[in-house]
Amino acid sequence: MQGSSTAPVLGVRGLGWSVRGVPIVEDVSFSVAEGEFLAFIGPNGAGKTSLFNLITGIHPATRGSIALDGTDLTTAPVHARARRGLGRTFQTSSLWPGLTVAEHLRLAAQAAAGPGAGYRLWRRAGRYGGQVDETLARTGLGHRAETPAGALSHGEKRKLELAVLLVGDPRLILLDEPMAGVSAEEVPALVELIRSVHRDHGRTVLMVEHHMDVLLGLADRLAVMHHGTLLALDTPEAVMADATVQQAYLGEAL
Repeated sequence: MQGSSTAPVLGVRGLGWSVRGVPIVEDVSFSVAEGEFLAFIGPNGAGKTSLFNLITGIHPATRGSIALDGTDLTTAPVHARARRGLGRTFQTSSLWPGLTVAEHLRLAAQAAAGPGAGYRLWRRAGRYGGQVDETLARTGLGHRAETPAGALSHGEKRKLELAVLLVGDPRLILLDEPMAGVSAEEVPALVELIRSVHRDHGRTVLMVEHHMDVLLGLADRLAVMHHGTLLALDTPEAVMADATVQQAYLGEAL
């Protein structure tokens, strides 16, 4: 679904990041429209996760700019970007094994409400009950509400990570290899959840993923990263037919 807004939700211009003079991400530029699904592909070491780290503020950009709804966030801290509606999941789980699914969502709802909301679950749980219940239903985790995160399957953990984002109502979601480690049996349900978040709930999504069969059913456009640069950016059909892309990845599985 292409966005209808004329102003991009995200604008990246000439973005770069170097470590000890070695470029990790170099001169990357693109924009993302409201409601668009943009997927990033490329082999390990191509700079995909590093790019996400720059967009979310984990790494400081050494050159270029990042704008959200036209507001420059290039030097803004992680929490400031989150407050403006940017949410992100990681390749490795960031869940607390001993907390239940519902407790994770209550904490996330309180965090999204701001510092004045407090973080005392035992005093403020009721305030976020409706918000939590709605997110549990949306992500198919209602039956797991009182289950500790450590007891979930890998696919369910990925759903919970996405639910933690959704309860805070982000406008732009970055998913870093959400299918990593998920069993083949659990992949279809996770794909359907991501599709629903994008199409049914109108979220703008950026996703890094290695499984092309997953992306072809989700993405409006594909961005190909190669040695820290943006090699191609177009529709999935055009990218896969691009001779430069085919040459760069000859013998490499995307």
